[in-house]
Amino acid sequence: MIKRPTRLAEVRAALKRSRVTALVGPRQSGKTTLARLIVPPDSLNYFDLENPRSLARLTEPMTALTPLKGTVVIDEIQRVPDLFPVLRVLADRRPLPARFLLLGSASPELLRQSSETLAGRLNIVTLTGFSLDELGPRALQRHWRRGGFPPAYLARTESDSFVWRQQFIQTYLKRDLPDMGISLPSATLLRFWTMVAHYHGGIWNAAEPARSLGVSMPTVRRYLDLFTGLYLVRQLQPWHENLKKRQVKAPKIFIRDSGLLHALLGIANERDILSHPKAGSSWEGYAVEEVLQVVKPDSAYYWATHNGAELDLVLFKKGRRYGVEMKFQDAPRLTPSMRIALKDLRLDHLTVLYPGDQRYSLSERVSVIPLSDMATGHPEPLTPRR
Repeated sequence: MIKRPTRLAEVRAALKRSRVTALVGPRQSGKTTLARLIVPPDSLNYFDLENPRSLARLTEPMTALTPLKGTVVIDEIQRVPDLFPVLRVLADRRPLPARFLLLGSASPELLRQSSETLAGRLNIVTLTGFSLDELGPRALQRHWRRGGFPPAYLARTESDSFVWRQQFIQTYLKRDLPDMGISLPSATLLRFWTMVAHYHGGIWNAAEPARSLGVSMPTVRRYLDLFTGLYLVRQLQPWHENLKKRQVKAPKIFIRDSGLLHALLGIANERDILSHPKAGSSWEGYAVEEVLQVVKPDSAYYWATHNGAELDLVLFKKGRRYGVEMKFQDAPRLTPSMRIALKDLRLDHLTVLYPGDQRYSLSERVSVIPLSDMATGHPEPLTPRR
């Protein structure tokens, strides 16, 4: 088993801060495994709402939950939304005998209920599978190929991993989404998800998928927001600087897990990746996710102008501006686009991430850094070491 001390510490810290913590993310991302390190599954304080015994215990939820002390885990909370008003009452007790850890598959129902009913009482922690800082730099190639879902990453062979990811996609569409109250045809959603995979790393244009699916552009936007809300797709919004230049205003689209992206594109192994036309975009999306996991910026955007200048990431953290450019190259060089971004966006520093293993400088404020350094634990991975 891969230990996840950083994620476990995040959950424990959230439990200390808040009366109720929601640990959300897609199925199979490791939420239950993490929760069981905090509360053993055979404890009276652990409720799995896919287990008939737990459901029976919660027939009278106030009676079952009121006497409990310490941390109480409720797994698959979206299955019983009627629990949220009860949790609000229990979370308002003084003194507070118990804190609640709610696990959910990032369903819209869970997030809507929790935000409305538990406003001011809730801390949300997102878990989206293994990240490179948990696995170490030597895992980079395997992690990029297979993605971060534990069963996919830990599978015995490449073939087993690929089959698991294909089955995950089918199960998610045919069973999990209907369980969340989403009644859209699975074949339509699979076509849409595959279209998004082909847009991966590109600027979103709703008109083309709408024509292909025979639906309206608002419907396509609703589909995209659905997958974004399930932590399966990332919409990276554009940054608009006060410039006399026409700047791109549509979001950039990524499949958040590189393993699922490869399954949707039919990429089964390393040879397929390197020969595929989306190889560079795949690597860019993988790098974006790893940077955001490690740096944890206050906000993140991309930037592009209609004249061709662009920057993959514009990060804001503690009042400073960082630029990040992803280059799937052996030896990246300083480009005119980088110079324009440094000047127009007033960046404190610009980092170029690449697949190599050496750090070097391109100028006083531009550094080239291996993506594997995201796994080294360096506190500011996007600035040069002093």
